[in-house]
Amino acid sequence: MTLSPAQLDRIAYRRRQTLLSVLIAAASTLVLGVLLVVAVTGAPGWDRVRESFLDPTVARDSLPDVLRGLWLNVRLLFFCAIGALTLGLVIALLRTLRGPVFFPVRLLATGYTYTFRGLPLIIVIYVLTLGVPGLRLQGMPSTLVLGGIALVVTYSGYLAEVFRAGIESVHPSQLAAARSLGLTYRQTMRFVVLPQAVRRVAPPLLNDTVALQKDVGLVSLAGPIDAVRAAQIHTAETFNYTPYIVAGVLFVLLAAPLIAVTDWVTLRAARRQS
Repeated sequence: MTLSPAQLDRIAYRRRQTLLSVLIAAASTLVLGVLLVVAVTGAPGWDRVRESFLDPTVARDSLPDVLRGLWLNVRLLFFCAIGALTLGLVIALLRTLRGPVFFPVRLLATGYTYTFRGLPLIIVIYVLTLGVPGLRLQGMPSTLVLGGIALVVTYSGYLAEVFRAGIESVHPSQLAAARSLGLTYRQTMRFVVLPQAVRRVAPPLLNDTVALQKDVGLVSLAGPIDAVRAAQIHTAETFNYTPYIVAGVLFVLLAAPLIAVTDWVTLRAARRQS
């Protein structure tokens, strides 16, 4: 297919405009970065802050222990994410049950979401990791497991509302059409409602998973040596806060792929709707 001279001119013009936009964006970013660096490094207390928070020797010494602790955070995130998503979906399904006979179930599910969305996560962790072991029951899980349970029950309250919003966003005609084809309520939810609901709420689900990735570090309050606790130990030994910076950078690197996937899914959903 041969393009006309006018079309070729338009294509060339768009390419020039795209290149110009990229150059302007790069230049403005460079200028802003230079101004920030000058403002920070020119502050009167910069030398003291650099010594206390950006010591390369302390960072190198603490990195192996922080990495070992981060591996614990990764495993905890994996199991807690699965548990929170599963429990959140179950709670959402219980809240959407119809009929007066299921009113007690809906009431309990509603109370669950209200309670754990209102309770600060740190309080739930303290209660489960410090209070529950005081019961001295047989087969008591470890502190790490109890901390993971605290994360699961807290985040499942948020995820349950996300799932419920997705379920209720499906038009009632979809349910009526499925029932008219002879599907049971369970089959309708499984094959018709849930696939649409999960697709619609995928971005907020991933956002909550990113938030969970950060909050797994709170289990260090109960004693397990994760990345945050390892950084705290090195800080207590050296009286230098650089290990916290190392842990923070590692958490950001861990979250970056998940954040990128979240942005991609959000953009894809927006394009699909438009």
